[in-house]
Amino acid sequence: MSVLFKGSGVAIVTPFTDDNQINYDKLGELLDWHVEQGTDAIIIVGTTGEAPTLEDEEHKVVVKFTVDKIAGRIPVIAGTGSNSTSHAIMMSQYAESVGADGLLLVTPYYNKSTQHGLVKHFEAIADNVNIPCILYNVPGRTGVNINADTVGILAKHRNIAGIKEASGNISYVTEVARIMPEGFGLWSGNDDMIVPLLSVGGHGVISVVANVMPKETHDLVMKFHEGDIKGSAKLQLDMKPLIDALFCETNPVPVKEAMNMMGHKVGELRLPLVGMLEGNKALLEKELKAMNLL
Repeated sequence: MSVLFKGSGVAIVTPFTDDNQINYDKLGELLDWHVEQGTDAIIIVGTTGEAPTLEDEEHKVVVKFTVDKIAGRIPVIAGTGSNSTSHAIMMSQYAESVGADGLLLVTPYYNKSTQHGLVKHFEAIADNVNIPCILYNVPGRTGVNINADTVGILAKHRNIAGIKEASGNISYVTEVARIMPEGFGLWSGNDDMIVPLLSVGGHGVISVVANVMPKETHDLVMKFHEGDIKGSAKLQLDMKPLIDALFCETNPVPVKEAMNMMGHKVGELRLPLVGMLEGNKALLEKELKAMNLL
């Protein structure tokens, strides 16, 4: 199995119109922009895409629209995870049917499954599709961590192709890297830990900051892979204050605010997410200006 992509995959926002409907014209514009800027993959309807507030039909239409618009230029990975295994299977099969290149499967949230339950959940989804599945470990949101030895078990499945790792625990990442088989993808789910993850054999990032700095995020990863470790580290450190500002409130609240400040006009958020506090908005604006994005 070859790695699904190397580089920067953008966890893209879902733009909304003034009446909070999906803005497909804007989404198409953003998708073309990312291809032009060198983004290596599109991750659609994930956390940053406000997937929990999309109705199933909206979710499906967004995935199909993205696949059709990208038209094979770069991989499209659809967020189809759920805390209901049967629902995740249904959404995953749909994404495969319309041409998605891969699936991003978040750890089941709220249920608080055992590790054995996680194995059964992910295997059930992977058994019912024929495209690569990426595990998404984000215990800060789900309340459950996929233990490293559990990743090792799941990595043996023919359709489980990698992990987006967002625990923030570099020791855990190192253990996953140590036991993962050849061709198993390892992507950072934390924009402030891209270089540390690459240093232990990672392949790239599924990124929030790439929504506002797509070229630089791509370059950060590619410089590392090409041997320019110093150049890669400099980009990581230079971007760190902006990354911190993009996570001063719950993602995707700040990144949507940032994109609107930059003139992308991606609309507001759907409840229960709301706009930023004024003090945090001022901090975000300051860091965007520091990176010459305003």
